[in-house]
Amino acid sequence: MKNISKTVKKSALLCLIGTFFLISLDTFAQRHGGGAAHRGGAVHRPAGGTQTRPSATRPANQSRPAVTKPSTNRPSVTRPGSNGSGTKVTRPTNGSNTQINNRKNTTNRNSNNTRNSGNRNTNISGNTRNVDRSRDITINNNRNTVVRRNTVVYTRPPYVHGGYRYYGYHPYYYHPYRPYYWGPVWHPWGFFVATLAVTAIVVSVENTQYHYDQGVWYAPSNGGYTAVPAPVGGTVNNIPSGAQTVNTGTVNNYYYGGTYYEKDGSSYKVVAPTAGTVVESLPEGGEEVTIGDVKYIKFGETYYQPVQVDGKDKYEVVLVEEDK
Repeated sequence: MKNISKTVKKSALLCLIGTFFLISLDTFAQRHGGGAAHRGGAVHRPAGGTQTRPSATRPANQSRPAVTKPSTNRPSVTRPGSNGSGTKVTRPTNGSNTQINNRKNTTNRNSNNTRNSGNRNTNISGNTRNVDRSRDITINNNRNTVVRRNTVVYTRPPYVHGGYRYYGYHPYYYHPYRPYYWGPVWHPWGFFVATLAVTAIVVSVENTQYHYDQGVWYAPSNGGYTAVPAPVGGTVNNIPSGAQTVNTGTVNNYYYGGTYYEKDGSSYKVVAPTAGTVVESLPEGGEEVTIGDVKYIKFGETYYQPVQVDGKDKYEVVLVEEDK
């Protein structure tokens, strides 16, 4: 019995010690583990031991950045024009047909303009003419004018050759024919332009319409306009400020670009050249012809004799008559 009683006492003592131990453990867990609960609690792994990575959700307005391939087009290259005038020809930066066609059109237009740069090109005061230099290779010098006889009597005998008499007031003095250039808006006879400047006006002469612009006369031709000799009788309100005053012996004429004008009230009328008139310069389109021992400059039916006046090389309108 004593052994049984001792055994029961030991069991009770062990139970008491165990209970005290469990209470101590629970108190310890509440002190330390409970603090963790206040800081967010313990992290519990899902059952089964499988750990799931949280889904990374991309904001709705955020898209994957586009990947841009480097352009395979050739970079824009600017090179100077072939004529050295400073005009630039720019290669397009893409290969579209429209860009290529534009480049061709631009190049052709620049080629036409730069080829005439400084040589009667047009871009004057913002007014542009499209000039086709390919059509003025041959200058039309068929100027069918009749020289007006002068009232001043010739004191020098005429030069006679081939059945004709050539009259001049000044002695013949040969010097080479050098065509004169009147400036960027002037064009010689036979020069073709695709369009005219807005300053051009229409002048009707004997039921024929001409276009006049700054000292140059044009006639419609092949979808454009060709510079022609001024029609006798054509009247305009203004002539270029660079017109030269020349004396015919009886009246003053105004000479510009191979054309003669007379004052007619407030206007200027185109007239035929008067025999004996002396001018300093002749335009392009003349032909140097040899008649016997004399060389004349011929414009259609008009002859000019090279002379020297006051030490300067000039040209005199010659009166030509048949030797009867």
